[in-house]
Amino acid sequence: MSLPENSKLMSIRTFLKRKADFMPGHKLVFTNGCFDILHAGHVDLLTRARALGDSLILGLNSDESVKMLGKGDDRPLNSQEERAFVLAGLTCVDYIVIFHESTPLELIKACRPQVLVKGGDWAVDAIVGADVVEKAGGQVHSLPLLEGYSTTGFLEKIRG
Repeated sequence: MSLPENSKLMSIRTFLKRKADFMPGHKLVFTNGCFDILHAGHVDLLTRARALGDSLILGLNSDESVKMLGKGDDRPLNSQEERAFVLAGLTCVDYIVIFHESTPLELIKACRPQVLVKGGDWAVDAIVGADVVEKAGGQVHSLPLLEGYSTTGFLEKIRG
């Protein structure tokens, strides 16, 4: 059985066509991640990221990209299509683009956000694309994480 159509999931080419229609001054926020098992920490971070601008584009690691990150042979648990479908159900997420590289640098360069956000486990100077966004006059934020929530911790709990 296939998933229903996901209008928030698109190629970078389609996103750039939509971005061309943004009103002057529109503040685009970018974040990225695997979002393998969506939990309260993810929702909190995405909601706060979206509040920093007018729309939020989420760069979603492809299945191959997740494997490149070395998260384990059994990851991702959910396919990129399933993860994108769940994320699209969040009102704070406006656009989803899947990327296949180990980092979202090329995606950040292509979509040129005014705000770049990662979770607080990332130092601002270690956030991929921070230099690109700052050089263009944008802002980079490392937002504090909601304590006690992580996919790795969740999986450890399940596995006992």
